[in-house]
Amino acid sequence: MHFPSFAHWRQFVKILSLKEKTIFFGGVAAAIAAAGYLVMAFYQNNTAQIPAEGGVYTEGVIGRARFLNPIYAASYGADQDIVELLFTGLLEYDSKGNIVPGLANYEISEDGKTYEFFLRENAKWSDGAPITSDDAIYTAKIIQDPVSKSSLRPQWIGVETEKISDTSFRFKLQQPYSSFAENCTLKIIPRHIWENIDANNFSLSPLNLNPVGTGPYRIKKVNTGAGGAVDSVELEKNPHYYGSPPWLRQINFMFFSDNGEMTAAFRQGKIQGYVMQENNGGIPAGAAVYNYFIPRYFALFFNPQNNSALADVRVRTALSRAIDRKAIVENIPGERATAINGPLFDKIHGIMPPENILEYNPAEAAGLLDEAGYTLGEDDWRVMTASKKPAFQFTKTLVKGSKETAEIQELQKCLARAVMPELEATGNFGDQTLQAVNLFQEKYRTDILDPQGLKNPTGDVKAATREKLNEICFPAQNNRQELKIEIAVADKEPLLSVANAIKNQWQDIGVAAEIKEVPAADIERDAAKPRDYEALLFGQLPGMIPDLYPFWHSSQKIDPGLNFSIYENKDADKLMEDIRAESDAAIRAEKLEALQNLIIKDAPAIFLYNPHYIHIVSKSVKGITAGVIADPARRFLNIANWHILTKRIFDFGKKSADPVD
Repeated sequence: MHFPSFAHWRQFVKILSLKEKTIFFGGVAAAIAAAGYLVMAFYQNNTAQIPAEGGVYTEGVIGRARFLNPIYAASYGADQDIVELLFTGLLEYDSKGNIVPGLANYEISEDGKTYEFFLRENAKWSDGAPITSDDAIYTAKIIQDPVSKSSLRPQWIGVETEKISDTSFRFKLQQPYSSFAENCTLKIIPRHIWENIDANNFSLSPLNLNPVGTGPYRIKKVNTGAGGAVDSVELEKNPHYYGSPPWLRQINFMFFSDNGEMTAAFRQGKIQGYVMQENNGGIPAGAAVYNYFIPRYFALFFNPQNNSALADVRVRTALSRAIDRKAIVENIPGERATAINGPLFDKIHGIMPPENILEYNPAEAAGLLDEAGYTLGEDDWRVMTASKKPAFQFTKTLVKGSKETAEIQELQKCLARAVMPELEATGNFGDQTLQAVNLFQEKYRTDILDPQGLKNPTGDVKAATREKLNEICFPAQNNRQELKIEIAVADKEPLLSVANAIKNQWQDIGVAAEIKEVPAADIERDAAKPRDYEALLFGQLPGMIPDLYPFWHSSQKIDPGLNFSIYENKDADKLMEDIRAESDAAIRAEKLEALQNLIIKDAPAIFLYNPHYIHIVSKSVKGITAGVIADPARRFLNIANWHILTKRIFDFGKKSADPVD
């Protein structure tokens, strides 16, 4: 039997009627379609779509890259975002915010004072050089060196380093420190690259924009524009990365001056993702929205050294009571924040909410200001007009070796405010106090030394010096003193909107405020560090394992400490010290609750809101997961799973180990 030839089929078709031809060819088409469907169904049922290597992703960031160096990169912004991809920590966070091994595994001694690290085998720098314990020890020592001016220094003061072998080392603490593991998410730098650069020149080195790191990506190219400013940074896969290689072939960062410009770039397809700063333009078409919760708060920090009215707890409490936090949050562009009342977060830190919050109550705020002596004047602004005897006056002659402890303590506090911030109120008139008196006499020479014909300071606190000390630190309050506060704030949104909302709400109770805009790139250097403000609207990041010591302990009142409110409370200090040494999580939680309640009661700052970080990413990018992260840059935590390209593989019904989301 032979299969019909083409000629036979032609004859067959000729003898069919039009109706029969329609039925015949319709059946043939249906058979072909059915066969195609069966083939496609077989393919779909027995294959899985998985990520494929390749693709370029571009992230938009407001600001400019300056220091792609983990010892300098700020806690947020362009530098930290890129550093997150160029470097990995000794320890890392997992997707739930837990501390896990990164470059190294570790063990803690029974007394909690020694952390021993063991580096990954065959871990290499992006230039192919081996990563050794010398690199980790070198990084710690550079951070500890005050000459290098690293913002990480407060976390590493007093930590001793010890090399065990090329792949193991120890960090030794003076006291147990329960949050130290979080400090060890430290991203180290290569000794063989940096060791020939003097610490004084670290911040000036071109290596800050051409780093050698340990992360999944390395620098491909840094593009600069007019004046040498960085316009964009291109990253490529690091062939020496110890972890699973990422799918994306290249990641670029483009820099913008504001949110509007960045959003426009997304709509034009120039970038595929950005952190939303304002929602005034809505969510762009084709975008997926990822919402991250970060243990970060924004607060208005009071500096009583620069505005004496803020030294009164009644005034601070009134100013806090006058703020409607919920109204402020509701009017933040994009409604991307949660109102808060303290520096800790019960959802992350495992503690109870604060007990006695300073709720919005303008009537009570007005009453507290009346009680403090600030009453409404004819122009409806708060002023102090009544004569008020100074709380203290210097009346005794004080010289080196004097024993008047209480008076010497007041002297030291006064001198600390006037000429020597680091002077402590010990009650002992020693060499440092003598030096401070000399500085004070020299500063006010025309009132103290010149009238007596003295060419040099004497260091003795006698009549002329006492008079000036009383004038400076304990002035007679007989004149009209307006309650007016200057708020220093970065010149960007939403901070400017928040500052103006505070100004308007204070105005309702008769308190005047003036907004001092500081360039965002300069506010830390020019305002925060030198404590050059009356009130500072700023953010702080207490961490996943909260340690409030750097932010609120009295020893951290001057730079590099982060106690922006110059807060001092012996009970709070003791709690912070105990929390650092406590390893029992339940006891730590109790002490954290007590500490938070104490800080709220003292009102050294107005705690305002916890920002939500909303990451806008093109739907073409898959594999992203959102949740709780330690800081904004950690949105790249699972960068190895991000992908744009996909492919299908046969698995014959078995679930793929790495399916596409």
